[in-house]
Amino acid sequence: MVTALITVAAISWVCQMAFGGWQIHRFNRAFDALCQKGRVGVGRSGGRFKPRVVVAIALDEHDNVCDSLIMRGITVFARPAKIQAINGKSLQELQPDVIFPHDSLCQNALSLALNLKHG
Repeated sequence: MVTALITVAAISWVCQMAFGGWQIHRFNRAFDALCQKGRVGVGRSGGRFKPRVVVAIALDEHDNVCDSLIMRGITVFARPAKIQAINGKSLQELQPDVIFPHDSLCQNALSLALNLKHG
């Protein structure tokens, strides 16, 4: 019985590592494509027991959003997606509380992404 539990735990750990690596690979591919389009700002929010949110925005030479991505979730099955609501908007138009009115984690991540772009 103990051997079976150890085997299940080891298989679960290996699966977690494999799916985590797969998630990182997908995010890195999406992020690399974003970096090709302009200056990029990235923000992350969430905690140990809250869903994590990563937001990245690419700005063109006129400070307009030319592309974006968001990844949120608790599990390794979270996938990067586009934020359609902000594409084409100028930096001055972006208001996290308007774009994500009911999601404080997304608001925080977008605010951080907007602040980091100045670097």
